[in-house]
Amino acid sequence: MALLKKNTDVNNTKTRIYNMLMIKGKSTNPEVIIRKFLYSKEFRFRINYFTLPKNKAIIFINGCFRYGNAGCKYFVIPKTRTEWWNNKINNTKKSGRIKSSLLKELSWNIVIWECGLQTVNFENSFNEQLLKLKVKY
Repeated sequence: MALLKKNTDVNNTKTRIYNMLMIKGKSTNPEVIIRKFLYSKEFRFRINYFTLPKNKAIIFINGCFRYGNAGCKYFVIPKTRTEWWNNKINNTKKSGRIKSSLLKELSWNIVIWECGLQTVNFENSFNEQLLKLKVKY
């Protein structure tokens, strides 16, 4: 006889389905901010990964929670299922490091933290990152 786990969700099934459907995977606010900024500087790019082939630059927008941005006010480990979340975030960090190192070997790189887009001086800090890569616009 199988034991059924008690559902600990505070929402009913309809509400949970609606909430999950509202989580966007594409065209999130950080992506739209970067897209508008790059377009205003006359960059043309592929939307999926914001690749700038002429400049050998690829832009990743790392979510502070998903990638465990230590020291960021937006990164807090949930109080429930802490071990599971720690494993998930650590695996995501590991995967990100592997991808970044492969891209660095090919001389492609630029990473933006989601919290960096929420600062008043976003445009200045992003311009500085582009200058470090010697990206001309």
